[in-house]
Amino acid sequence: AQGCLPPVKKPDAGTGVGIGTMTDVLLEPFCRLLSLLDEPEAIPVLGPLIQREIHYRLLMSDRSDRLRQIAAVDGHGYRIGKAIDWLKTNIASPLRVEELASRVQMSTPSFHQHFRQLAGMSPLRYQKWLRLNEARRLMLNEHYDVTTAAYAVGYESLSHFSREYTRMFGESPKRDITVLRTSAGKI
Repeated sequence: AQGCLPPVKKPDAGTGVGIGTMTDVLLEPFCRLLSLLDEPEAIPVLGPLIQREIHYRLLMSDRSDRLRQIAAVDGHGYRIGKAIDWLKTNIASPLRVEELASRVQMSTPSFHQHFRQLAGMSPLRYQKWLRLNEARRLMLNEHYDVTTAAYAVGYESLSHFSREYTRMFGESPKRDITVLRTSAGKI
């Protein structure tokens, strides 16, 4: 399959975020994947096949160079991906950037540089983003109260959690969840 892919151009030093053209050939499998939500019993069988098609379509797109750079097993993108997986799995654990860099076999300065290029933010800021979004999900979908959600994602101070949550989402946690639930009820 490697010979079927377009040749790799020199990767840019931009962020992991990019914009590409959404074509019908790419949109169609995304729509099919979403439609599986209507038949959950088909997800385990058809989901992986459709995901594989999406991966192929993306690799054949105008963003394939960046995607292959990120996914290369021996590359920095792969290592940063492993670090992000660790952050997700250990969301409530304190972050020691030096230890995380060592865990993915990178020096701390290199880890910082490549993490920022891929994620568009520092590891500490990414952890905060991850924690706040998970707390929001827990309150919205799992009906956690604010205190339980804050502690579940690793915050030790409720006031610190509330300040950061308000800064990120524009409302206090309780108000934000109330607004989201009210909005969802109108759909």
